[in-house]
Amino acid sequence: MFELRRCLQMLLVLFGLMLGLWASVTNAADLSDRAESAAIDSKGYRLGTGDVINISVYGEDDLSRQNYRLPDSGLITFPFGEVRALGLSLIELESRIADGLRGGYLINPRVSVSMEAYRPFFINGQVSTPGAYPYQPGMSVRKAVALAGGLKERASESKIFLIKETDSEHKQTKISMDGPVFPGDTITVEESFF
Repeated sequence: MFELRRCLQMLLVLFGLMLGLWASVTNAADLSDRAESAAIDSKGYRLGTGDVINISVYGEDDLSRQNYRLPDSGLITFPFGEVRALGLSLIELESRIADGLRGGYLINPRVSVSMEAYRPFFINGQVSTPGAYPYQPGMSVRKAVALAGGLKERASESKIFLIKETDSEHKQTKISMDGPVFPGDTITVEESFF
């Protein structure tokens, strides 16, 4: 009886350890996904045509902009002139706007810029509904395919290519279903011949 009780206790301890290990692996994967999503929101993210931002100038509603979609020119007009937002991080844009307002308009401007919506990504080829879709942080090829209605019957899961918006040469690179997708990227799912 004592031996059976001791065996059951050891089994419970082993089960607890395995459960803890599984939880830590799952948590590490979640943290990795969150870190990737956070990277898109951090100062490393560069604004591009089609991004929708909110600009708040504390105490100056007439200088603030809500749901402002960046045009192709990337210019935002203020009383002091224009600010080119394309390629800037949110923090850099805050700084440029504050610098423009400082002195001639405000003594100590407090500016905040936040993302309202990211520019879309594009998916074409062997998906049910090719087109442009709104980017969501943590986007993967698998999630992008799901937004596009899934793969067609003849689609190849091993012949998926991505063109990064940031690649000036527009070079296609092969990517897996779990590969990351960012705003402005273009995904092409090719046909499987066998």
